[in-house]
Amino acid sequence: MVAEDSRRRVNILGVAIDDVLEGEAIERVAGYIAAGGPHRVVTVNPEFVMEARRNAVFRQVLAAADMATPDGFGLLLVARWRGTPLRGRVTGVALAGQIAARAARDGWSIFLLGAAPGVAERAADELERAYPGLRVAGCHAGSPRPADEPGIRALIAQARPDVLLVAYGHPAQDLWIARNQPALGVPVAIGVGGVFDYLAGEVPLAPAWMRRAGLEWLYRLIRQPRRWRRILVAVPLFLWAALREPRPRS
Repeated sequence: MVAEDSRRRVNILGVAIDDVLEGEAIERVAGYIAAGGPHRVVTVNPEFVMEARRNAVFRQVLAAADMATPDGFGLLLVARWRGTPLRGRVTGVALAGQIAARAARDGWSIFLLGAAPGVAERAADELERAYPGLRVAGCHAGSPRPADEPGIRALIAQARPDVLLVAYGHPAQDLWIARNQPALGVPVAIGVGGVFDYLAGEVPLAPAWMRRAGLEWLYRLIRQPRRWRRILVAVPLFLWAALREPRPRS
C-alpha cells in the first residue's frame, strides 16, 4: 500500500506531477497490474511541460494519466522554489530498470515498442542479461503513424504483455498510448523516450556526478550539439516561464 502522502501532486505550469519516489512508483505499477488494465504512466520532464503549454491534446493526455513521475531536475528546482517540493526524481531509465527487476521477480512480461530498428531488441537483450528470468513478450520498432497502428496493435494483443514500454519520444509516444491502450487492455503502458537507446548502448548516460547535479542537459549538449533547440526549451525557457508563475498561497 502506497503511503497517502506519496499521492500528493505538484502543479507546474498547469501540469500535475506526482510526488513519488522510485519504490513508490513501482508499487503503484504493481497495483495497476494486479487490478488489470488499462493504466497509463507518463514520465514528465521540462520539455513535456513546455509542450503541454502549446498542445492542448497533449496537456489532456498528461492530465488523464494514472501516474506522472518527475523526470527532470528542473522540475525539482522549480517545485522547491515554489514551496511545494518534490522528494526526488523517477527517471524513465530508472523506472524501466526497476520494472524489469520486479518483472523478473514476479513473472510480469514486458513489450518494447519504438526506437530505431534493432534497438529495442538490443535493449531487451541487456535487460535479460541484467535481470535473469525476465520475460520479454516482444520487441518492435514500428512508428507512431496512425496508419501503422492496426498492425502494431495486433502484435501487442498477441503477445499480451503486462507492461508496454513505448519509445517514440514525446508527445508522439504518449498520444499513441492514449489512442491505442483502451483497445489493447495492457495493464500498464509507459512512454519512455530515449530509454531503449541508453539500454542498448546507442547513447551513453551522463556520468553519475553530472546526473546527481542535474547537468545531464550539459552532457547532452556536449555530446549532441544538434539538440541545442530542445535544450533551450528544457532549461532556460522552462525556468523563465516557471519562475514567473505566481507561487501558490500557503
